[in-house]
Amino acid sequence: MFARALSRTALPSQSRLFSTSRRREADFTHAVIGGGVVGLAIARQLQARDGVSTVLIEKHSSVGTETSSRNSEVIHAGLYYGPDSLKTKLCLRGKEMMYETCKKNDIPHMNCGKWIVAQDDGQMDAISKVHEFAQSIGVPTRFLSPEEAKRREPDVRCEAGVLESPSTGIVDSHGLMQWLEGEFEEKGGICAFQSPVTKVEPLDTGNGGWAITTTSGGKDSTVTAETLINSAGLFAIPLSNMILPKERHIEPHYAKGSYFSYSLSHPKPKTLVYPAPIPGHGGLGTHLTLDMSGRIRFGPDVEWVDDPTDLRVNSKNLDIAIDDIQSYLPGIKREAIELDYAGIRPKLGKLGAVTSGKGFQDFYIKKEEGFEGFVNLLGIESPGLTSSLAIAEFVEGLLYR
Repeated sequence: MFARALSRTALPSQSRLFSTSRRREADFTHAVIGGGVVGLAIARQLQARDGVSTVLIEKHSSVGTETSSRNSEVIHAGLYYGPDSLKTKLCLRGKEMMYETCKKNDIPHMNCGKWIVAQDDGQMDAISKVHEFAQSIGVPTRFLSPEEAKRREPDVRCEAGVLESPSTGIVDSHGLMQWLEGEFEEKGGICAFQSPVTKVEPLDTGNGGWAITTTSGGKDSTVTAETLINSAGLFAIPLSNMILPKERHIEPHYAKGSYFSYSLSHPKPKTLVYPAPIPGHGGLGTHLTLDMSGRIRFGPDVEWVDDPTDLRVNSKNLDIAIDDIQSYLPGIKREAIELDYAGIRPKLGKLGAVTSGKGFQDFYIKKEEGFEGFVNLLGIESPGLTSSLAIAEFVEGLLYR
């Protein structure tokens, strides 16, 4: 009852579990900072272990209010990230876990597939390379004949060819996060909302552990934990810099992506449509995705910003985005495409490419050397949603296997 009551509030300044001074015995086995989909998945995974206690610390009043709820909600196949990358490894495992979990627990999702379309020889070469890579890692892809493409999606232009990814899908990210939160609390985990972290210090007991201070309403509260997991998303790098010495600090970068809606009922493809990837580009082009009700949305574009809280939808790229959309969906009505919402992705650098190759940036998920019991997750962008359950499994392995 106490844990349930606590789960919807900030960390109290005085309680049996929390104190404003360091203790010789930690209050919790694990403290997970960040209540996005990845933090939720990690907290649930760790709380399922015997004899542990886990607190999930989130600065907002509910889970998943930042990157986790402002994306394309795509279950990615794992086509772009390089054979030896964590992104590929965790995307492939996460995709499998995601479909299995959603099916078993009635979480809304749809295995709708994806088309990657080419309009000329250069783009055809690009999707051929995607196909070759997919085959090398065991991800199913196939080229469609012009006749089959025309029959299935008559409104989609694919002058040079189309590559189908049948294992791509979509998931209701909010439904997934509600399920993760419920599972975590059902296993005895505690959610501490409205608890922005303002200080993190190692305990001076000689046995490891961490003191995490939050500030809410002008009052400081401190909780102690044996292990600390930084899954703070957009604010993970600033949090990491709060803990690690200056020579190990990283500069945070933020890429805003604006999304666009479509107000007419035609054309209305039944599958996701992506343009051919452009090597070295900061995104995968203005692609067409669907939500669980079948509503079309386009995006995201890429705009580098300094403020990770600025979620205003930017219209400056709208005309370019519509030109991109009309290249593969020529029947679209320009005037029916409108600004919808924006999301921000945490980046490890501005030169990072989405696809493998020069400038590619992998997930950073490590036990930090010299900082016992500290697992750091940085640059967790796409395919973070798809990979979330596998990331949780991976973090548990870092700590316990």
